[in-house]
Amino acid sequence: MTWLNKVRERLPFGKKRETPDNLWVKCPRCHEMLFTKEYENNLYVCPRCDYHGRIGADTRLGQLLDAGYELLDAPQVTEDPLRFKDSKPYTARLRAARANNAHQDAFTAAAGTIEGRRAVVGVQDFTFMGGSMGMAVGDAFCAAAQRALDEKCGYIVVTAAGGARMQEGILSLMQMPRATVMTRRLREAGLPYIVVLADPTTGGVTASYAMLGDVHVAEPGALIGFAGQRVIQETIREQLPEGFQRAEYLHRHGMVDMVVPRKDLRGTLSDLLDYLRPRAAA
Repeated sequence: MTWLNKVRERLPFGKKRETPDNLWVKCPRCHEMLFTKEYENNLYVCPRCDYHGRIGADTRLGQLLDAGYELLDAPQVTEDPLRFKDSKPYTARLRAARANNAHQDAFTAAAGTIEGRRAVVGVQDFTFMGGSMGMAVGDAFCAAAQRALDEKCGYIVVTAAGGARMQEGILSLMQMPRATVMTRRLREAGLPYIVVLADPTTGGVTASYAMLGDVHVAEPGALIGFAGQRVIQETIREQLPEGFQRAEYLHRHGMVDMVVPRKDLRGTLSDLLDYLRPRAAA
């Protein structure tokens, strides 16, 4: 130990003050350093450049639903039905994903109210294996839709996914028509089905329930599409326009009904539920 360290230990201000590791967060877009608390209080939106950060299922449900909502039970499905293994077994990937997540798979649903309007809200969590759609996601989506049918209320789904889950093969792709059937039943019952497109929404999710809503709401800057930009560009052999597959571009071209900042999302969904709710027969 050097003489300077000995002196430091004897002085009241000599020891280095410890600070939390998570005090700051860097914005992925503008790279500004933000106070984590400020970022959280701003709904995980950068106050400098308005970048809408990706958030988990519990955070999203807490932002949208009134207090006291009910989490729906996660459906039980056969895990690893194909005994799939790439660089590691599928079961190992599931264990790793669950170790870092409070839920058993990528889709979590809850029943409650949004500013007093009854609704069932399902949230796809990109942090769980890229929000990929497998049998558990398909079952959870359908179970939540059935709950909306039973309660005769609106169904809101917040999508964020890289597409179908390759480890479940054709069983994953079968969730696309299953979810489509449930959206059709909601429509036949006259119940609103609203989709909130968060960043990113791609692949088989975009090709099914993400684009079957009565109203499509997107968060600013969200990546929305089926195939990736590089694949499209190499296929058509043309340079893609600026902002291609972003929420604002899709809104200008009629694929998205509205682009709503996160701070206004709760109020917008409440208004949509009120406007689209079934009317009593005259």
